Amino acid sequence: MPDKDGGEATLPPVVDAAWVREHRESLVLVDVRWFLDGRSGHDAYLAGHLPGAVWADVDTVLSAPPDARDGRHPLPHPADFARELGALGIGDGTTVVAYDADGGPYAARLVWLLRRTGRVAALLDGGLAGWPDETETGGVTLPAARLTPVEWPKEAVRSADEVAAGDAVVLDARAGDRYAGETVLPTDIRSGHIPGARSAPWSANITADGTFATPGQLRAHYAALGVGEGTEVIVYCGSGVTACHDLLALEHAGITGAALYPGSWSAWSADLSRPVATGQEPG
Repeated sequence: MPDKDGGEATLPPVVDAAWVREHRESLVLVDVRWFLDGRSGHDAYLAGHLPGAVWADVDTVLSAPPDARDGRHPLPHPADFARELGALGIGDGTTVVAYDADGGPYAARLVWLLRRTGRVAALLDGGLAGWPDETETGGVTLPAARLTPVEWPKEAVRSADEVAAGDAVVLDARAGDRYAGETVLPTDIRSGHIPGARSAPWSANITADGTFATPGQLRAHYAALGVGEGTEVIVYCGSGVTACHDLLALEHAGITGAALYPGSWSAWSADLSRPVATGQEPG
């Protein structure tokens, strides 16, 4: 948790509603609703959100413009990211709690980006669906703040060539049917998965009630996928967004050092020189 002087301490990657209530006056809530089916996250936010929450757009605030080489959601330029968050009222020293419609697959992107650059941020466990108190409608504008740009740490990201080298356990955070190549999104050039990658859907981090599994349960889950403390791990998904949920789940389990392949399947599948595999097992 942040210490008494407001400095960074050991805020876990996931906090519950009770913690948010207790610390509400000292943090910024961020609604990161985004929908794969094309529905407007902003419209959903305006129709009802946590009191005082601002809205951050996955496409424009948490990502650079789409690029054939870098995928649908490249990492934003650090200066752009800092400017956009500053305009939302997030500055140096701000504690952020982010949420989306349910288990955090999109809010995880913001939390991961902030935590990997030394900021204090966490997911709201259960998201909006698990918030027990009243919500409010309309938009929220907070005073602008100054957030210092920080470069993305080299150890936190991996390139397609580093994924292809085969030196790490590679996890695919998409749904199992997309991993197997049974379901193809219109935005995907090809279907399947990166050869050798193991299916690790972000939804497997969540229990039946919509909240995160315990650290012990998550350690067992990832151990079954060949991951333990000290294992080199690279995570990808469709475009580098929901992979952050696996990355936070690994951190929640006490497994550190995992990295993101930002281009993910959108970049890999668009590069026709890259091999693909299909089926339920690693290709």
